[in-house]
Amino acid sequence: MSFQVKEPVLVIGLGGVGSKLANEAKNTLNSDCLMISNDSKDFSSENESIQISTDSIINPSVQLIRGSTYKVSKEIKSKISQYSTIVLMSNLAGKAGSAIAPVVSEICKEADKGLISFAVMPFKYEKERIFNSGVALKRVRENSQCTIVLDNDSLLESNPNLTAKACYGIANSAISHIVKSLETTEISSETNILTTSKDGQSMEESLRDSLKMLYQNASPNTVKNSMVYVAGGENIPVGVINSIKNLSNGITSESNSQINMSSSDESKIVMLSSVQTMTKFDNYDPLGMIPKDQTLDWDTPDCSIDCKLDLYQLE
Repeated sequence: MSFQVKEPVLVIGLGGVGSKLANEAKNTLNSDCLMISNDSKDFSSENESIQISTDSIINPSVQLIRGSTYKVSKEIKSKISQYSTIVLMSNLAGKAGSAIAPVVSEICKEADKGLISFAVMPFKYEKERIFNSGVALKRVRENSQCTIVLDNDSLLESNPNLTAKACYGIANSAISHIVKSLETTEISSETNILTTSKDGQSMEESLRDSLKMLYQNASPNTVKNSMVYVAGGENIPVGVINSIKNLSNGITSESNSQINMSSSDESKIVMLSSVQTMTKFDNYDPLGMIPKDQTLDWDTPDCSIDCKLDLYQLE
């Protein structure tokens, strides 16, 4: 079953990276844009915004930002009420993204909105961010009709010589390709892994790196189907396109991969693969294997608030 994009569309960006992606996506989709963050520096004057206040706390925790987001939940619900489809952009490696994404996705689900969520996962060396990103992704997946995940760490594993900045640029470009195709191609209403390669490679090398990136996130037997986006396809020999089609068919359990060619100055492969399970990301949260029906606190994600209780220390 594919995700259906219905107008009117609202793109929501969370935090700095999410807001940047949302601003680019709104121009592509010709939609409205809402930015939500605890830092006013993430906002732009041409878009609506909601600032999450953590009062006097300069370096708030993920849980505090999340608790503060619930305080403006009515305002968020009011902003999304007039739209049919919500496109949520979040970097789950950042505090703002991992804190706010579960709350906003929950509000969208309760309001019965069509929600497609883009989530960027952290590098392996960002160990302090791994757990929170895993918890946030599990919530977002539960609340979304369609979730698209791009893993920065597997991109770096495939290209160890890349800088972090270069990885961000490649990731943003891949997300842009998918956003451009939302109105013309069908995307599976499940969890999808977004993979790509660095610039300046041949089509075969680009496909190889995309597959390598995919298999670092999910085992081969869990891949159901794939959409292969060939950037700059009009300049590539038909024989090469046919080879890419045959190779991509062989990696899916349903043998029904599709090819989508787009015009671009660069030539590269971007793959969107529907998977049945996400073992790598499930392991980010050690308690993630526990079914939610056996978890007492599933309904409300972990958050904290400043109760301002006048308690004295006893010695």
